[in-house]
Amino acid sequence: MTALGPHCDMTKKSASPPSLPVEELSLTQARAEHARLGEDIARYDRAYYQEDAPLVPDAEYDEARRRYQALEKTFPELVSDESLTKKVGAKPSEKFAKVKHAVPMLSLGNVFSDEEVGDFVARVRRFLGLSETSPVMCTAEPKIDGLSCSLRYEKGRLVQAATRGDGYEGEDVTANIRTLGEVPTILQDGAPEVLEVRGEVYMTHADFAALNVRQKAAGKQTFANPRNAAAGSLRQLDARITAARPLHFFAYGWGEVNALPAKTQWGVLKAFEAYGLKVNSRAKLCSSVEEMLAHYRAIEADRATLGYDIDGVVYKVDDIALQERLGFVSRAPRWAVAHKFPAERATTIVRDIEINVGRTGALTPIARLEPVTVGGVVVSNATLHNEDYIEDKDIRVGDTVVVQRAGDVIPQIVEVVVEKRPKKGLERYIFPEVCPRCGSAALREIDEKTGEADVVRRCTGSLVCPAQAVERLKHFASRNAFDIEGLGDKQIEYFFNEGLIKTPSDIFTLEERDQKSLTKIKNREGFGETSVRNLFAAIEDRRTIPLNRFIYALGVRHVGETNARRLARHFGDFDSLREAARGAEPGTEARAHIDCIDGIGPAVAEALHDFFAEPHNEKELDALLRQVTLEPMPEIASSSPAAGKTVVFTGSLERLTRDEAKAQAERFGAKVAASVSKKTDLVVAGPGAGSKLAKAQELGIEVITEDEWFKRTGQA
Repeated sequence: MTALGPHCDMTKKSASPPSLPVEELSLTQARAEHARLGEDIARYDRAYYQEDAPLVPDAEYDEARRRYQALEKTFPELVSDESLTKKVGAKPSEKFAKVKHAVPMLSLGNVFSDEEVGDFVARVRRFLGLSETSPVMCTAEPKIDGLSCSLRYEKGRLVQAATRGDGYEGEDVTANIRTLGEVPTILQDGAPEVLEVRGEVYMTHADFAALNVRQKAAGKQTFANPRNAAAGSLRQLDARITAARPLHFFAYGWGEVNALPAKTQWGVLKAFEAYGLKVNSRAKLCSSVEEMLAHYRAIEADRATLGYDIDGVVYKVDDIALQERLGFVSRAPRWAVAHKFPAERATTIVRDIEINVGRTGALTPIARLEPVTVGGVVVSNATLHNEDYIEDKDIRVGDTVVVQRAGDVIPQIVEVVVEKRPKKGLERYIFPEVCPRCGSAALREIDEKTGEADVVRRCTGSLVCPAQAVERLKHFASRNAFDIEGLGDKQIEYFFNEGLIKTPSDIFTLEERDQKSLTKIKNREGFGETSVRNLFAAIEDRRTIPLNRFIYALGVRHVGETNARRLARHFGDFDSLREAARGAEPGTEARAHIDCIDGIGPAVAEALHDFFAEPHNEKELDALLRQVTLEPMPEIASSSPAAGKTVVFTGSLERLTRDEAKAQAERFGAKVAASVSKKTDLVVAGPGAGSKLAKAQELGIEVITEDEWFKRTGQA
């Protein structure tokens, strides 16, 4: 059985109880938690952005990201590991034509307290090298809980509309957007020749309630909340259905534009209004942190009367020139942040605790709750993270618990209401020591170096446990991997149980084997000739796949979408990656080469080596590569002479901060490395440069000054 697999254990969460401070974790605990949180975040993103079916409430999702970032901050060793906090959304559906965003549609970082808002402004000042008293003007506007959309206008006419998708490619919903009365098809005079307007499609509370009444009367499925209703309405193949749904639109930003109409965020919003676009009337220009917080509280106080869902306030640095200097991290701009509202809470009862077995064999508990309405949505499940979490909070079947959510479906258990526990008591929950799927022993591994037990209990039957094999296959065929239409979770489970698909390569030989079989799939229960023909066509359509998605589909530990893209762009082709990873034993040049890739560190390098050095994986890879063709990553669209170059910055930079230099280089299409190697193309050295400069000179790598860097990139 191959070890290929996904990062999608169905309910896996943090590796230790959230009540345990990050600072008290050992490195082993932190590394394990870091990896599992990354897997959770990837799964949550797929459900939310792609399927309009969120798995967890905003509060739990935000907690996962915050915990993840805290781990990286406290343990620098983890900083170069896979960070799914840097990815956006999920791949667009195959039901729509695709639109590649000229400028990526990124997400926002979140803050949750007044202190963090102050920290955001302080970080902006530090990054730009401003004094503590330098004013930083920011806009503040409600964060609409809807579906992000990009509208492309050329010569004032609407020519295309697209959803965010995975941030790089979205769904073409032009025909549907044209049915929205608040989206002008022709802009007023003065609009730029090319203007991509970014905004949010949403549904009001009143329209949502009326829609559900109509849906119920017609015997159709009702929607859980306005956000899902808006997303489902916009993503209709029949634009007439969208036209019959009451959708609205707020503009808040832009993508590609040939000439901005103003030098500030506020000025552009005012220009949007002049062009006939709707801008949120509660947006405000603020000159201080105090003013930003005051506006946040004013909007929070009016939240119930706005008539539409919001989940916070977005702050953006107003000066566009400063925005450009601040740049982006992989997932979000440095010049903007979302200040989220507190979660909503309710009380319910734990009716049962079930165990899920994930791809890595992790046993993860799920709480089945007495259904309860929280913020207008009925919820009945919650993840319980791991056995330490259950023990720490002493959660028992029959307990009354406080749960919270912030706009989606599955809540988080905040605390147990001990005083409501029956007087005769409830039995403590005993976590199973055997796998519920295969009966193999379930153990908490002991780290040889620290002597500490892993907080997650894992099934030891990796070669016989059906749960692990099935989850690997689900990941391989999932939307962000091979995205095989018609080969969903239920179909994979069926084919696996029937012995038709055991490995990824089996997927691509399924039709050939079916033709030779006496028992045709089309004659099996649940399958018809048309559905089987469509499945085979979908599989055939996926025989060619971009390199980064192929790498992600393999399910290498710590290699999610962000790191898959980094590896694909760095190595260029799969053979180069495979050769480097196979030979990346500790202490080798190959290991050092992978370690120095920006964002890729020791944990990823080790996981890559372990994966590619495993004979079972090698055999399956050979079989798989005989069935598929890999497309290289597209070249970064940049005319800069730095595009495609691997650059290392060293020494004291005088015109840029180190973060600003990295952001600038990436904006010009360069790859920034943390250390010098034979793969380095250019070293930018400032005063005090030491070992990196010496290494560059030893290897004969070109070295330039900071001023020369500015000249080369056309900024002098």
